Amino acid sequence: MKHILNLALACAVLLPAGPALGEIAAGLPQPSGAGSALAGISVQRETLGNGLRVVLNVDHTVPTVAVAIYYDVGSRNEEQGRSGFAHLFEHMMFQGSANVEKGQHFSLIMNRGGSMNGTTGEDRTNYFETLPSNELALGLFLEADRMRSLRITQENFDNQRATVIEERRQRVDNQPYAPSMLRINELAYGSYWPYSHSTIGEVQDLENAPLEAVRQFHDAYYAPNNAVLSISGDFEPAQAMALVRQYFATIPRHDVPAYQPGPLAPQTAERRETMHDALAELPAFHIAYHIPPARSADHYALELLSTILGDGESSRLYQKLVKEDELCQDVQVSTDDRRGPDLFSFWGLMAHGHEPAEAQRVIFSELDHIAQAGITPRELEKAKNRMNSAFVFGLQSNLQRARNLAEFELYFGDAGLLRAELARYTAVTAEDVKRVAARYFPATNRTVLDIVPGPADAAEAAPAAAEGHFAVPQSATTEGGLR
Repeated sequence: MKHILNLALACAVLLPAGPALGEIAAGLPQPSGAGSALAGISVQRETLGNGLRVVLNVDHTVPTVAVAIYYDVGSRNEEQGRSGFAHLFEHMMFQGSANVEKGQHFSLIMNRGGSMNGTTGEDRTNYFETLPSNELALGLFLEADRMRSLRITQENFDNQRATVIEERRQRVDNQPYAPSMLRINELAYGSYWPYSHSTIGEVQDLENAPLEAVRQFHDAYYAPNNAVLSISGDFEPAQAMALVRQYFATIPRHDVPAYQPGPLAPQTAERRETMHDALAELPAFHIAYHIPPARSADHYALELLSTILGDGESSRLYQKLVKEDELCQDVQVSTDDRRGPDLFSFWGLMAHGHEPAEAQRVIFSELDHIAQAGITPRELEKAKNRMNSAFVFGLQSNLQRARNLAEFELYFGDAGLLRAELARYTAVTAEDVKRVAARYFPATNRTVLDIVPGPADAAEAAPAAAEGHFAVPQSATTEGGLR
């Protein structure tokens, strides 16, 4: 699953710039052969009395330990008019707690040779640190102290709100093509609030937010029964669990709002829009198709198809659009890998003298051709090899394993499912890829956004708010930053 392998998520504090479970599991493609090569990864799971789920992964290879805590709250949980709260708390969580002064979380970790960070996405907020193995207690204490007693003061709120607003201005509003990377979600998801609005937050929403609303958001979601704690590396399980109970067991649980987004309205006609970008030098475009959530049955074949189409210089579209026809400077293809309704996305940056429509004709033709003729055995083998190597290398470090295991526990209810995940890709057949290409890429299921360099013509008529030319109030949406 590519979304768990990509650890370069944005909206980070330190680093500069990401259907019902039973229904998903029932439809999974069945693995073939001897099973996953990852079956040997140790996974121990336990739940404290207050609802905190704990995942342990022991690996004595190097004398370090990683701690990751994932809260089941992202921008999808925000109320309309309160965008950016999940991202705001990624910052607020470093502003001190009952026993830790503002900024001390950083110094305590770094002075012991460790590192830390936090990221926000549409589907979760996470915090993590890597430390020498003899400093496990420190990492657990710090995470427990801010879960229990975060300092949500007017001063801290005002300071971090200003930081988030400035982050948006630097990384979105003043970057070429960045607004389009957010706008495509608005167009594709329309009125489906969880994924149509901005994770980084709307400036007006943040400026209008009262302190009491911020406190209520924290009280609603930052609870042990809404979190997963994952520990990976060089430690003894019994000692680690003793520390976990010491620091976390007495934090009270409380009710968490139910996540009830409702269904995504089906799309019945192509949606198109053109936006102007005063900072852009070349035309560009996005294309998005609706697909099922990550880890549903067809998603595996769709991920492999995205690899065949756009992963690396030997991929179909890179060869055709960049190398052969020289229509594009760059083309990228990916599944967005959301817990809920997902998108299969294309991004293209045009070469000088060419327009998006030229590249789009090639893309639509390739999708039609695969739906009719399928792919070659060599293409499927190569895509699986790339997926396998990325998956295995993506689990090499303690931190990567801690994060991936926590995400599987949070999203799918069992961290141990990660061990068999690679076999799900191995089970995909060429016929599966052909079938999903025919199913998910009709013109009625796509949203197209063209980016035109230069400021908008003030006299230009506003787009009509109708299916086929879908208009949504201009704002920004991103999964923990820009992809």
